[in-house]
Amino acid sequence: MTDVTQILSDIEHGDPAAAERLLPLVYNELRKLASAKLSNEKPGQTLQGTALVHEAYIRLVDVNACQQWNSRHHFFAAAAESMRRILVERARKKQRVRHGGAERRVDLDVAVVAEETRSAELLAVDEALAELEQHDAQAATLVKLRYFAGLSHSDAAEALGVSRRVADRLWVAARTWMHQKLSEE
Repeated sequence: MTDVTQILSDIEHGDPAAAERLLPLVYNELRKLASAKLSNEKPGQTLQGTALVHEAYIRLVDVNACQQWNSRHHFFAAAAESMRRILVERARKKQRVRHGGAERRVDLDVAVVAEETRSAELLAVDEALAELEQHDAQAATLVKLRYFAGLSHSDAAEALGVSRRVADRLWVAARTWMHQKLSEE
């Protein structure tokens, strides 16, 4: 077992000190995932990569919630999912009336339009992805790993535990399905 897998096993068995040992080992990879997630966001966002990593990490290693990690890849797939959920929650929050969602900015900055479009796009992708997950969970997971985690096609296939050829078929089917659903909206 690798160090990460052993520590994940310790966390699973309720060792509170294990979470402290895990962070230094996975921090750089989690930062890369967070950077991939935030690369399309408007510069100067209040949510920075470090905050996204920390929020996702806290959700992942909560010793009060029973988590079972089969492998290092399983952990990073869960990290990508956690980051996706954080970004979707944030996009939904921005669209609430309470947080100014009904208000429209009246400045001439093109970046504002891009930010609003990005939030709407992220929510549309999340809804389509949830629907895809009902039809083909494996294809939905592949999309999450590629789109939200920023994994390469080969890494995503490995994380799923499928061959590259199977991943190719899943990717084509998922892209076609997602494109059709997003085009409808």
